[in-house]
Amino acid sequence: MFALRTYHAPDFSGMEQMPDASVVPVIRDGVAPSGFHAMSIYPEYFKIGGVWKLAKESRMDCVPVLQDGEIAIVEPRRLRVGDQVVVGRSEDGREGIFVHAHGFERAQQAEETFAFRQSRSRETAFSRDYDELYALMRHERDQGHIVFVMGPAFAFDHDARDAFSRLVEGGYVHGLLAGNALATHDLEAAWLGTALGQDIYTQKNVPNGHYHHLMTINRVRECGSIAAFLQEEKITDGIMYHCVRKGVPCVLAGSIRDDGPLPEVKGDVYAAQDAMRKEISRATTVICMATMLHTIAAGNMTPSYRVLPDGTIREVYFYCVDISEFTVHKLSDRGSLSSRGIVTNVQDFVVQLARGLQLI
Repeated sequence: MFALRTYHAPDFSGMEQMPDASVVPVIRDGVAPSGFHAMSIYPEYFKIGGVWKLAKESRMDCVPVLQDGEIAIVEPRRLRVGDQVVVGRSEDGREGIFVHAHGFERAQQAEETFAFRQSRSRETAFSRDYDELYALMRHERDQGHIVFVMGPAFAFDHDARDAFSRLVEGGYVHGLLAGNALATHDLEAAWLGTALGQDIYTQKNVPNGHYHHLMTINRVRECGSIAAFLQEEKITDGIMYHCVRKGVPCVLAGSIRDDGPLPEVKGDVYAAQDAMRKEISRATTVICMATMLHTIAAGNMTPSYRVLPDGTIREVYFYCVDISEFTVHKLSDRGSLSSRGIVTNVQDFVVQLARGLQLI
């Protein structure tokens, strides 16, 4: 039986002498005052009026702003003149700021000082990770919010595309963050049976196949939307079809490389960032697969915790799945220290995930 790890709040006894957090007003829109405090992925408490208050919403690299006695987390670009920004760089309470990095930790088991294979690499056995992920997914399906962050690799393979469609139908996908390519090639596969002109089952190139993604984009733009395209072309399979059918929110962030793009793609990078953050702000589990830049973006938006409506503080689970060890480890390098990595072919991963959840 799966159970969320219990959150252990910090013990502030003996810290009564610590001062309230200091705030400095913004004097220029979009510019934080000198000495501003930058948020991490961890729960952070600020002493306000003698009371330690948790920032209920958080995002790495943003700044805490005192609003009506509470702490709001604001991107620096959104700061406005007069905003009261918390300043201070210490994290142990001496400046009224306390970063609680160990709230979800279990009791530590004794470990050898020297031991082999402590990192997560292509040689790691991930069997236990899969078992834990199956249990987590079953829990989150009805009691959480699962967001997938995906590259286009899934549209290139018949089995992977089918497996993810089954995850959507099974209720295991509550939000999808991707780019123009995933949606384009998935729709190309549904309409023409190819992805970038290559048959998604046999992997053979078809005549003039290099036109197929352009033809698909053009036809969707002619229809006016993905949903209209699916209806007009009588399409009944694929990732985008199942997401539209199930009402799964899809945020498609644009790229300088995009062809077209599809009508729903957000070409304004900050509009895309806002839409991604809105979806991530509800997430309790985030699974990123084969898309390094989208994964880093999602990681920067995802705190290690979520405050539920009833006040419960629960852990946010974050997975990075990629065949490249570099990508998996880069998340930690960029501050997403709670990320759990699985080094494998993502097409195989999603098939295994659907199979483990008994959807195949």
